[in-house]
Amino acid sequence: MKTISMSGSLRENVGKKDAKKLRKNGLVPANIYGGANQFLISIEEKHLQKVVFTPEVYLIELDINGTKRQTIIQEVQFHPVTDRILHVDFLEVLPGKPITLKIPIKITGNSIGVLKGGKLQKKFRLLKVKGLASDIPDHITLDVSDLDINHSIKVNDLKYEKLTFLDPASAIVVAVIPTRAVKEGTPQA
Repeated sequence: MKTISMSGSLRENVGKKDAKKLRKNGLVPANIYGGANQFLISIEEKHLQKVVFTPEVYLIELDINGTKRQTIIQEVQFHPVTDRILHVDFLEVLPGKPITLKIPIKITGNSIGVLKGGKLQKKFRLLKVKGLASDIPDHITLDVSDLDINHSIKVNDLKYEKLTFLDPASAIVVAVIPTRAVKEGTPQA
């Protein structure tokens, strides 16, 4: 998993007024939990946007007043109209403790079914996995070269060592479905 570094500072005051004041100054209130202690911090919004508004998943090394902590973004709250980041929850990554997060899917290859006129349908953009941070890849790669029309790849077809997939095992991740042209071209009995 890719690592990115950010810095932040501890918040002295908490509450609505303090959070509003932070946002007015271009900062986002946040908290770090999952370790021995919980920390209330603030981070510059422009640095967070680079991590939040991307399909990539990052391991974030937060430098809070000289102390570095390995974290991942657990939840982000957005303004309902402007999509500004209002609050971020970071989960501290501890060595030897598994984490749960959603990682993107990358499709490779040319499907046989698509070459015959079918349509590749991607049902999931992200898959929920559980594992150690060191074992989690940047993305799940799916090779669709062998998929014919009416064939699919399900969650239980995915085999990654040291990872547990938390989505339903029978859920279809990607499938090749017939198009109207393919249906009309088949002889009727």
